[in-house]
Amino acid sequence: MAEIVNLRAARKRAERQRSEKRAAEARVSHGMSKADRALARLNTEKIRRELDEHRIETGEADEIAGR
Repeated sequence: MAEIVNLRAARKRAERQRSEKRAAEARVSHGMSKADRALARLNTEKIRRELDEHRIETGEADEIAGR
């Protein structure tokens, strides 16, 4: 005798597997790990800080703002 299969459940299970496979492919192709994001953020902050340290202030911004 054949095994009884609930087709609705089988379709849902297959769709979940396809969805998980697509998500895994997207994570690999588009994603950055949490460590990579943190490293990029730290590098950006470091560059901005170094640029601010080398900025020459002339006081013009205060005159324009009326201070």
